[in-house]
Amino acid sequence: MKILAIDTSNRPLSVAVLDDATVLAAITVTVHQKHAEYLLPEIERLLAMADLKPTDLDRVVVAAGPGSYTGIRIAVTTAKTLAATLNIDMVAVSSLATLAANVPVEGALVAPIFDARNQNAFAGLYRIKNGVPTVVIADVHIGVAEFLAAVNKYGEPVWFLGDAANFKDLIATTISAATPAISPWLNLPQVATIGLLGQQLAPVSDVDRFVPNYLRLTQAEAEWRAKNPEEDTESYVEKI
Repeated sequence: MKILAIDTSNRPLSVAVLDDATVLAAITVTVHQKHAEYLLPEIERLLAMADLKPTDLDRVVVAAGPGSYTGIRIAVTTAKTLAATLNIDMVAVSSLATLAANVPVEGALVAPIFDARNQNAFAGLYRIKNGVPTVVIADVHIGVAEFLAAVNKYGEPVWFLGDAANFKDLIATTISAATPAISPWLNLPQVATIGLLGQQLAPVSDVDRFVPNYLRLTQAEAEWRAKNPEEDTESYVEKI
């Protein structure tokens, strides 16, 4: 199975192409966030490096959030377009689970965190089972202190990844168990891992109606709902 994996849910733009478990080519760019401008050219370059055509692909796997609104939309829209035009499967994976999969320690508790500003975060807690992250605390948009209090209840060492360094003092004073030191590269999503995880998950049943996992409203939508509490609160994304 030839798989194209895409992640632009945060600062890095990452794409990879795999043939089953073999990584044929991978590209990660961290020096800019012009994902809308660079994603398609990088996919084209990637396929050329692997000596493949778009029609050779069997599946596209995308990191569908949480993370940057714009980045998530770009990746998911690109994946949906490729899946529809090439008539191939699309699989969505959690951007946080992808980061948790960087930890190769069986049984480890892993807490990937994306800074959502104002002492809030996108975060989840995973346990590595048979090399795969399994959900312990589902992905959530939450106050960092509240999330750390929930994690601390497990009383185990925890691998904190992503933007955890932004909250290192709070982690140090909240988490009673020792937390392992990590290599900086573990804080970057490994796009090939997205492809590997996507091989094990069921495809999206209705690509056209698929909605990214934003986990919170945009500021504009939140302000509109606050001013219009009696109006329809159904997701405007799903109604399109």
